[in-house]
Amino acid sequence: MATKPHVTIYSTPTCHFCHAAKDFFTANNVAFTDYNVGTDLEKRKEMIEKSGQMGVPVITVGKDLIVGFDEPKLRELLAI
Repeated sequence: MATKPHVTIYSTPTCHFCHAAKDFFTANNVAFTDYNVGTDLEKRKEMIEKSGQMGVPVITVGKDLIVGFDEPKLRELLAI
């Protein structure tokens, strides 16, 4: 069985789509690393460098980058 790609989400506590994405990962048993870019300035800078913008969530699945909560794309990348 192939190993699952590493999933990272850059989020803020007040972002509805961030919560939806994290709930989606949890419901589908997808392990993820969550960075609160509201308080973590280093990770905020990293997110902006990766995505070119300030909007959250920014989600990385392996080498793929998704801006926003795109459930069909996440299902495709995670094969779920």
